[in-house]
Amino acid sequence: MSKIEKLRPSGLHHNPAYSHVVTASGARTIYLSGQVSTDEEGRVVGEGDIGAQTTQVMTNIGLALKSAGATYADIVKITTFVVGYKPELRPTIGKARSVFFEGIEPPASTLVGVSALAAPEWLIEIEAVAVVD
Repeated sequence: MSKIEKLRPSGLHHNPAYSHVVTASGARTIYLSGQVSTDEEGRVVGEGDIGAQTTQVMTNIGLALKSAGATYADIVKITTFVVGYKPELRPTIGKARSVFFEGIEPPASTLVGVSALAAPEWLIEIEAVAVVD
């Protein structure tokens, strides 16, 4: 059985949006490619809307996890890339993302501002690592 511990070390600021440390043991590690805001047909969802794009990206992550027999609770690390990141975008991204981690401790997380992604319509890309039995 996989075991995932999400730790909040004393001395580090407690941020409810992510865990500072995650330890994981299990039989299988799953690496998800960066997911973007496209539907099954490859059409952009939420063009120009970072909140809508974040929701679609997280939905796509859920589909990818399900295909590997995993859930959001199995994610140990996510990395988020945001085009033209500004601190005022963080609450919108966080609100859209937090719905998918409701009732569970969030994974370790890094947010990186970038100048561009592979397509000009994409505002956000998120990659993830999960551990399951």
